[in-house]
Amino acid sequence: MGMVLIAFLVVGLAMPVLPLHVHEGLGLSTFVVGLVAGSQFAASLVSRVWAGRHADLRGAKHAVVAGLVASTGAGILYTLSLHFASAPAISVAILLLGRALLGAGESFIITGAQAWGLALVGSQHTGKVLAWMGTAMYAAFALGAPVGTTLYSHYGFAAIAVATTVVPLVTLLLAAPLPRVVTTVHNSPPLSNVFAAVLLPGTGLALSSVGFGAVTAFVSLLFAARGWTVWPAFTSFAVAFIAARVFFGHLADRRGGAKVALVFVLIEAAGQALIWIAPGSVLALTGAALSGFGYSLVYPAFGVEAVRLAPPQSRGLMMGAYTSFLDLTLGFASPALGLIAGVAGLGCVFLASALSVMCAALVAARLLGARPIFGSVVPAACSAGR
Repeated sequence: MGMVLIAFLVVGLAMPVLPLHVHEGLGLSTFVVGLVAGSQFAASLVSRVWAGRHADLRGAKHAVVAGLVASTGAGILYTLSLHFASAPAISVAILLLGRALLGAGESFIITGAQAWGLALVGSQHTGKVLAWMGTAMYAAFALGAPVGTTLYSHYGFAAIAVATTVVPLVTLLLAAPLPRVVTTVHNSPPLSNVFAAVLLPGTGLALSSVGFGAVTAFVSLLFAARGWTVWPAFTSFAVAFIAARVFFGHLADRRGGAKVALVFVLIEAAGQALIWIAPGSVLALTGAALSGFGYSLVYPAFGVEAVRLAPPQSRGLMMGAYTSFLDLTLGFASPALGLIAGVAGLGCVFLASALSVMCAALVAARLLGARPIFGSVVPAACSAGR
């Protein structure tokens, strides 16, 4: 958790200022903002399964260390992009490469950390492992957002680039003395089997994550356009997220993942709708907090269902396959939301995301009546012989 907290500070630092740097600093469109924001998640999608298989076969610690090295490389590319600020097309192309490398690094860090946690405490605590790793990650977002805004306002994007280079190196010092978890898996099950097992919970995660993508890529632009202070939106989202996981992180293990997912996606959808209709910053911040509170348990709740359905010997690969649905959404939804912003306005981004999150409730309801048979999800009615 400590490694995840420190490593993901670099993501939190950039989250509120990257859209401003691309849109206002480089003078590029909201579509390009979405493209830059989504490129990190697209790269995570491509690398997520690789990261999971790597954690299973080479060890969770090895995966985390590889991710930290890649993240440092992303900071170097951020710095290089600033040397071409007078040529925005070249600058943003280098920035895209940096975001892609950071996405791969993030993928290895969080997938390795989750597999590490599951190996230490067992699958019966899946909900807690996913909740607490996510708590560390979003604590980094909550801390990073105001710090990143302050650094950007005083020193520009160069300060973000330097921090992205240095912070992962500091995290390596924390990782170095920790013992490896013994690797007992020598042959992972076929990827198709794992994907089939996590398809339904992964779809729920994908639909609900559109709301998260809307907040990360566009809430800063919405607040700035309306003259509101930007960083409280990210901090309220992250603080509510953390509070929900601290006080309710055990619910998915005790009550069942599908039940918890159903309740919390509805809370998230309500938060997205509030941001859409908010006439002032107070209501918009309330919407951001509700979005964070609702989204907080969606990932571990659907994750409990994924672990229940997947082969037990493939923890890393399963987490990689499951989380790739999140990456798929953020990689493609962010540019799509950027197009919506360009055509209908920034507010309509959050209407679209609220509708998508509502669809995740249908997936949770479906999972309530499903059970695993030979690595697939079969409706209970069918297994009864109908």
